[in-house]
Amino acid sequence: MTPAEVFKIVGALALPMWVLLVFLPKWNVTRFLIDYKIIPIVLSVIYAIYITKALIAGGMMDFGSLESVMQLFTVENAVVAGWIHYLAFDLLVGMWIVNQNRSLQIHPAIIAPCLLGTFMFGPVGFLIFMMIRSVKLKKTNS
Repeated sequence: MTPAEVFKIVGALALPMWVLLVFLPKWNVTRFLIDYKIIPIVLSVIYAIYITKALIAGGMMDFGSLESVMQLFTVENAVVAGWIHYLAFDLLVGMWIVNQNRSLQIHPAIIAPCLLGTFMFGPVGFLIFMMIRSVKLKKTNS
């Protein structure tokens, strides 16, 4: 399987989970996938394969300078591994947001932009959620 094919497959694995998180966070299937971290685990296995391929092909990766990190993004297997890394960890953050909201009970219309922000811009969606969470907790404790 080529890195381009794997890129498409991992995207096709992650996207439906995001749809479930946004639109059906309480559905039993969604809860099962969240509780057992099925999609992030599958992505992690694929990541392990591609990071191993990148290490075998190019040796240890150097993250010590911007130039060396930019060089990593010229190696297909390393780029695929990096993309899977983003997909898996952003998805874990999205799952965490949904889990946090089980007790916070913030309206889904407010949580949806946090999830979409996490899906598209990772830390930005997380930051927005943390700000909303802080306001909610402050109101609850008052």
